[in-house]
Amino acid sequence: MSVALFTGFPGFIGTRLIKRLFSHRADIEKFYLLVQEKYLDLANETIRKILIEFPPLSESLEVVKGDITLPNLGLENPEKVKKEITECFHLAAVYDLAVSFETGYKVNVKGTENVVKFLRDCPNLKRFNYISTAYVSGLVTGVFTENDFDLGQGFKNFYEETKFLAEKLVRDNMSYIPTTIYRPGIVVGDSKTGETAKFDGPYYVILLMMRLPSYSPFPRVGSGEAEVNIVPVDYVVNSIAYLSRWDETIGRVFHLTDPRPHKVFELVEIFAQRLGKKFIYFQISPQEMKKLMKPKIVQKILGMPVQLIDYFDHHVHYDCSGATAILSRGYIECPDLLDYVDVMIDFVRRNRRKVAKHGLS
Repeated sequence: MSVALFTGFPGFIGTRLIKRLFSHRADIEKFYLLVQEKYLDLANETIRKILIEFPPLSESLEVVKGDITLPNLGLENPEKVKKEITECFHLAAVYDLAVSFETGYKVNVKGTENVVKFLRDCPNLKRFNYISTAYVSGLVTGVFTENDFDLGQGFKNFYEETKFLAEKLVRDNMSYIPTTIYRPGIVVGDSKTGETAKFDGPYYVILLMMRLPSYSPFPRVGSGEAEVNIVPVDYVVNSIAYLSRWDETIGRVFHLTDPRPHKVFELVEIFAQRLGKKFIYFQISPQEMKKLMKPKIVQKILGMPVQLIDYFDHHVHYDCSGATAILSRGYIECPDLLDYVDVMIDFVRRNRRKVAKHGLS
C-alpha cells in the first residue's frame, strides 16, 4: 500500500484529483495534504465536504501545515513524513499569466526545488508525479512533442518561464527520483457540470462578450488560425489518476492536451453563437492589440491581462500521442469543446458574480 504526499490542496484541481485518486488508486491508503497556514480553515472545510461524498476517506486524509517555499517544506515533523511516503503529487504552483518573475520563481521554481530535495531524502519513494504545463513550450512554433523540452525557446511571460525552470529541476533529478511529468493544456471547468474555481484564460473572452451588446466591435487578433488547447478539469484529473497507476509511465512526459483543438477565431465564433451575440469583427495584429492594452486601466475595462494576447496568434500543436495511447486502454478521451461549451457558458452565467478571475487552483 502507498502513502502519498500531496501539494496543491485545497485548490480546485487538487481537490478533484484527491477524489479521483480515491476512486482509481485504491492502493493509496493515506494522503498527507501539505497546506499553508492561511488555507488551513479552507482545507478543513473542503475535507468536510469531501467526506460527505466519500465517508471512507476519513481515515485517509491528514492535513499537515507546511509551505513548499520553505526548507523541508516547513513541516513540523519532516522525518516522519519522509519515512512514510512512497509517492508524491506536486500540484502547488502559481497559475497566473500576469505573475511577476519574483513570485513565480519563489513558488514555481524554489518551491519545486524544495519538494525535490525533500523527496531525495525519502527512503521508500517509488514515484513522483509532477504537474507541469504544456506551455513550457514557450515561443516554439510547429509541433511540440512529449519528448521535446529545451529547444532554446524564449517565453511569452514569467508563468511559462518559471514553469519551464521548475520542470528542468525535476528532469535533472529523474535519475534519482522515479518521476512522471504531466503537461496539461489550458484547464477549464468540468465538462459535465461546468464547475470551475476561477474565470481566466478563455473565460476572459466569454465574460467580455457577455458585457458587450450585439453588433459591438470585437477584435480579431492575428490570423485567427492558431490552435487553442483547452481541456476540461475532469479529463486532466482522470488522466493523472490513470497514468499514475502504471510502472511503464515512470520516466515519461505526457501532454494532457486536446488532440483535436479548435482554432482561435473558430472559438470566438463558437462563444458568440452560444451567447446569442453577433459582433463586428475588426482585424488587428497582436503587437497593436498589446500596445492598446498596455495601460492597466484598459486591461481593467476589458477584464483581461495583456499577457493573454500572445496566445491569440501563437501557432503550436501539442502532440499527445503517448498519453492518448495509454489513456485509451482506460477508455479516457478528451471531449470535444463543442460537447461541453454550453455547460461551460451556463456555469459562467449562473456564477459570474461568485467566482473570482484569479483564485486558488
